[in-house]
Amino acid sequence: MIKEINHDIIFLKKKATPASKKDTQTITDLCDTLAHYQDHCVGMAANMIGVNKQIIACYFGPFMTVMLNPQITHKENPYTTTEGCLSLAGQREVKRYEKITVTYLDKNFTRQSQTFSGFFAQTIQHEIDHLHGILI
Repeated sequence: MIKEINHDIIFLKKKATPASKKDTQTITDLCDTLAHYQDHCVGMAANMIGVNKQIIACYFGPFMTVMLNPQITHKENPYTTTEGCLSLAGQREVKRYEKITVTYLDKNFTRQSQTFSGFFAQTIQHEIDHLHGILI
């Protein structure tokens, strides 16, 4: 189900709680909502649809990936860039890393570890920040 985008700063600043197999409907709703906004959004965290769980979904080209309880385990080459967010007005300067390794559970709850770079790494970092209550 497509959900409305959450703009409540107090809610968005809360740290998300771990996702579990009980959160399958949230996964579906997050994917449906991201697909709805795909022409101007490449990633979304569950708190952006009003659910305080550690779930993100990101487009990597035409493919959407879901990450549950993601953790960045390695990062390289810091840089500064400007980002926007559907939950917030305007653009802000942020520090990101060119290359990251992330461990997470996929939507089948299978443990994964992948390395990402460039724009994909930046997108994941933005969404993981959401899970920690960090807003750009």
